[in-house]
Amino acid sequence: MKKSLFLRLLIVTVFVSTLTTLVSCVHVHHRNTTVVRKSKPLPPGQAKKIYGDKSAKNYTKKRR
Repeated sequence: MKKSLFLRLLIVTVFVSTLTTLVSCVHVHHRNTTVVRKSKPLPPGQAKKIYGDKSAKNYTKKRR
């Protein structure tokens, strides 16, 4: 009887300590900062590829 009670107590203790260890290892990252990115204009050749034109002339600074 004492052996059975001791075994149950040991199992419960191991379970609780394992659970506590696993729960305490959780790490959460909070993102409070805002990232501001400056958008650069696309180069004429890249804009031509994206929009499917054959010429990049329409995407130069003079034609915008």
